[in-house]
Amino acid sequence: MKKWLAFFTVLTIIISACNTGSKKVSEVFETKGGAINGYDAVAYFKENKPVKGNSQYQHTWKDAVWYFSSNDNLSAFKADPEKYAPQYGGYCAYGTADGHKATTEPDAWTIVNDKLYLNYNKDVKTEWLKDQDNFIKQADANWPKVKTEPF
Repeated sequence: MKKWLAFFTVLTIIISACNTGSKKVSEVFETKGGAINGYDAVAYFKENKPVKGNSQYQHTWKDAVWYFSSNDNLSAFKADPEKYAPQYGGYCAYGTADGHKATTEPDAWTIVNDKLYLNYNKDVKTEWLKDQDNFIKQADANWPKVKTEPF
């Protein structure tokens, strides 16, 4: 009986370690649909709205696949990805300010000082807008640590 107990204890430890290791550490919020849910990061700036990207126009940057709605937007991103990529890798800006990664919705976004910020949803965006400048400062301070954590 003690051998079985020891066996199951070791097995539990191994399974726990495997589950912990299965979370991906990624600097970019990416789903099966691509970086930032497959939306065109450049379109937020050029069209002032979220636009779904097309697999015909894709680019891999920071180990994530980014999709664009046109060749012009793809070219613009390739030329200056830091200009167009959302802050905090496309993770929720409000969540980053709070010290953790969170998913985002394409229609919960703002551009502040020529930088794109995404939020978890429109309700979180409403909270974000109430003290946006301070949230940005806090998220900027948190991001170096948060980006290295698994999601």
